[in-house]
Amino acid sequence: MRSVKALRGGSHPLSHSHHGDDMTQTPTESPVTAAPGSQTLARGLHALQLVAATKDGLTIQQVADQIGVHRTIAYRLLSTLASYRLIAKAEDGRFRAAAGLAALGASFDNNIRELSLPTLRGLADKLGTTVSLLVAEGAEQVAIAVIVPTRVSYQLSFHEGSRYPLDRGAAGIALLASMAPQPGERPLVTRAREQGWIITYAEVEPNTYGLAVPVHRPPGSPHTCINLISHREDIVLHGREAAIAAAQRLSVVLS
Repeated sequence: MRSVKALRGGSHPLSHSHHGDDMTQTPTESPVTAAPGSQTLARGLHALQLVAATKDGLTIQQVADQIGVHRTIAYRLLSTLASYRLIAKAEDGRFRAAAGLAALGASFDNNIRELSLPTLRGLADKLGTTVSLLVAEGAEQVAIAVIVPTRVSYQLSFHEGSRYPLDRGAAGIALLASMAPQPGERPLVTRAREQGWIITYAEVEPNTYGLAVPVHRPPGSPHTCINLISHREDIVLHGREAAIAAAQRLSVVLS
């Protein structure tokens, strides 16, 4: 097989992680600028995002500092979220995601994440590399599930919920390819639409290969794709047929 370096594509800003150690980094996202009347709601949602994105939890002061509000305001926001069981305050005084948040997330797109996990897990373990499921949302691509292989001690990873521009990397190209052709679209998008998959290199993260395959779904469903990332070209090249087969299985599961 020929090298794919000349294609100039990529995957996602990501981190290097040793399996069993949480060495991933949460992408920094600026909160959406809210209209004056919805400022409290925007702050509450921002606080929820911050707490949900950390494994170790956050203190009231940490949330206040990151949102840019007084500690008293942060306390009220967190208390309200806790009353809806979206977060909970532990004995160490830190707030962490609670069961109510899981129930809320499960309602997204008819529980697409849970339905996809067996297929994604099988693909990740078979190829020995990180596999993810992404959907298009406006001008962005969003990671719905990120699966690290079970028996690999060192792996690339990024957080579920991470957002990136839709025109960037293998996943973005595959998502655009599942849409109607657009004037002036990148040649890689056209190629992905014609062949049903795309392999890219170093468009987002240096020395990283990406392979993405669109998942065909009923009209009205979010545009969806399977994506895998690796520093090793051979894993991506030899994983193509397995990724295509996995995308076909998900097309049936999610129909």
